[in-house]
Amino acid sequence: MSRIVMKFGGTSVANMQRIRAVAAHVRREADAGKSVAVVVSAMAGETNRLVALCEEAGAPAPALDARGVEYDAVVASGEQVTSSLLALVLQNLGYRARSWQGWQIPLKTDAAHGKARIAEIDAEAIGAAMDGGEIAVVAGFQGIAPNGRIATLGRGGSDTSAVALAAAVGAERCDIYTDVDGVYTTDPRLAKKARRIAKISFEEMLEAASLGAKVLQTRSVELAMAHKVPLRVLSSFEPPDAQGPGTVICDEDDIVEQNIVSTVTPDFNDASVTILAVPDEPGRAAGIFTALADADINIDMIVQSASREPGYANISFTTKEGELDRALEVLSAEQDAIGFKSLQSDRKVAKVSVVGLGMKSHAGVASIMFKTLADKGINIQNISTSEIKISVLIDADAAEYAVRVLHEAYGLDDDRKPGA
Repeated sequence: MSRIVMKFGGTSVANMQRIRAVAAHVRREADAGKSVAVVVSAMAGETNRLVALCEEAGAPAPALDARGVEYDAVVASGEQVTSSLLALVLQNLGYRARSWQGWQIPLKTDAAHGKARIAEIDAEAIGAAMDGGEIAVVAGFQGIAPNGRIATLGRGGSDTSAVALAAAVGAERCDIYTDVDGVYTTDPRLAKKARRIAKISFEEMLEAASLGAKVLQTRSVELAMAHKVPLRVLSSFEPPDAQGPGTVICDEDDIVEQNIVSTVTPDFNDASVTILAVPDEPGRAAGIFTALADADINIDMIVQSASREPGYANISFTTKEGELDRALEVLSAEQDAIGFKSLQSDRKVAKVSVVGLGMKSHAGVASIMFKTLADKGINIQNISTSEIKISVLIDADAAEYAVRVLHEAYGLDDDRKPGA
C-alpha cells in the first residue's frame, strides 16, 4: 500500500466537533487502501494559552537554559492532547489507531529548545505500523533533543513535522489541511476575483510564504523542496465526499504551462528603518547588519543611497513590525561605533510582491508593475527582486488597492485556472 501523510492545523482540530470532522477525512484515505499517518497541531488558541502560562512562570521563549527545557515540556502538551483525542475518535469508529509523540517515533532534533530543527527521523517503527493497517496519529511541533528531553520546533512546527515525516516514510505526498481550499492568486478577502491555483512550484510557494502568504510555513516548503515531497493544500471544512482538488505544490518540471506571474502577495507586518548619514567607507554596513544579526533580528529590502552630505550614505531596510523597537534599540546602542547621525522609522508601510516562474523567461514584468502603480498614483519607497519575484514597499493605506490593480494588470482576474 502507498503511504500518505495528512496534517491538520489548529482551526481544523479546534474542538471535538472539528476533530470528528478530521476523522472523517482520515477514514476516507484509510478506506481507499492508503497507509496513513496524521500529524496534528494543538487546538486553536491552546499553544498561546500554554505560552502565556510559561511566561507567567518566568520562562520566556525561546530560552536555551533549563527554563527552555520545561517550556517545551509545557507547550508540547497541546499536540499530545489533540493526537490522543483523534486516536480515540478513530478507535470508536472501528479503526486501529494510536497516538505517537515525537520522542516515540523518534523524531530527533538539535538542542535549541523552543526553536529546534529536525536532525533525523527513524521511521522504521511508525512505517511498519502504518503498513500493518494502523493509523498513526502524530503530535506535531515536537521531537526529542540530544539531552533526552522534549524539544519544540517553533511556530509552524507541525507543518515541518508533517513534511519531514512524509520524507522519512517515503509518502507519495503530504496533504496539508487548513481553513482554505488551496493557494490563491492573492488573498480573496482583498480581491474578489482571486482564484485558486491548481499547481504551483516549490520555488514560487517558498517565495510567497517568505513574503507573507500564510497558507504554508517557509520551513515546511523548504523541506518539501529539498526532499521532493509533493504537497497538497486542502480545506478540512469541506465534507469528505465533496472534497475539492486543492492546490498541488510540486517540482517545476511537473507544471506543464508556467504563468508569468502566479501570485500577488501583500505583507502588512513590515516596518522600515532608515539610518541617516552613515560614513561611506568599508565596514560601516557590516557593523550595522552584524549588530542586527547578533540580536537575531531578520531584515529585508536593503537600499543604500547617497546622502546630502558628501562622504556619507543613507541605508534603509525593512524588518517585521514586531521587531522594530528592538532594532532601533540595537542600532542606537551602536551609533557611536558605526558613526551614523540619526535614525528614522515608519510603521505605516506594507510590502506587495508579485511571484512567478515565468519571470525567468519573460521581459517587461517589472515595467508592468511600476507603470501600473505609477498610473494609480502609488509611490514606491523600496524595491527588491529575485529571479522569480519583485517586491515593493509602499504606504500601507495604498496596499489593498495596489494588490487589486496588480492582480488585474497581470491577467490574474481572467477566468482561466492559474497553474492548470
